[in-house]
Amino acid sequence: MEATATVLVADDDRAIRDSLERALQLEGYRVRTVPDGVQALAAVHADPVDLLVLDVMMPGVDGLGVARVLRAERDRTPILMLTARVETPDRVAGLDAGADDYLAKPFELEELLARLRALLRRAAPFHEEAAEEGPLRVGELSLDPLSRRVWRGDREVELSKTEFDLLELLVRNAGIVLDHSTIYDRIWGYDFGPESKNLAVYISYLRRKLEGGGPPLIQTVRGVGYTLRPQG
Repeated sequence: MEATATVLVADDDRAIRDSLERALQLEGYRVRTVPDGVQALAAVHADPVDLLVLDVMMPGVDGLGVARVLRAERDRTPILMLTARVETPDRVAGLDAGADDYLAKPFELEELLARLRALLRRAAPFHEEAAEEGPLRVGELSLDPLSRRVWRGDREVELSKTEFDLLELLVRNAGIVLDHSTIYDRIWGYDFGPESKNLAVYISYLRRKLEGGGPPLIQTVRGVGYTLRPQG
């Protein structure tokens, strides 16, 4: 259960660290806190955790650096990035570093808790029936739910946990238009409302990774949502 999970909070703002520690402990989480990226890496290497909450702007090694190091080590611990930077290029930088989700400061505690719950649900072990399922294919796209690997033709595509979950949802519903609310509920467990750009950023990044100049896979149905519908 997510309420027994261990969360590491890395933020150089002591007030934020302390407030998050209290709030998460009240929700039943085990919480460890550190003030910078160097100590975050040391803490994870010494004793793995179930989820990381990383501030982007920290002295020394920042949150992006921590994410890059862990992903290079093939550590797939879910990462929620906290950032004061809300422009799309900054969000994309976080995804590129290996973050699974991001939350802009200042944030509402209930939203942060919802995102943590969603990340932990997606990190849960596979059910036995999933182990018997083979790769899913749509055109030249192949997705293996068990190994969580994706190929477009002969090219393997590296995806973060959230990117993979979003693509798997689209693949399993290929040809069906999924509206924004449905996707938010299935992937994040929480509908962030019509003003949120969270989904659009992930769709944009998935397209960059999957298409690489080739025919588009993910189609936008304006005013409704998205669908996976390969061309030709």
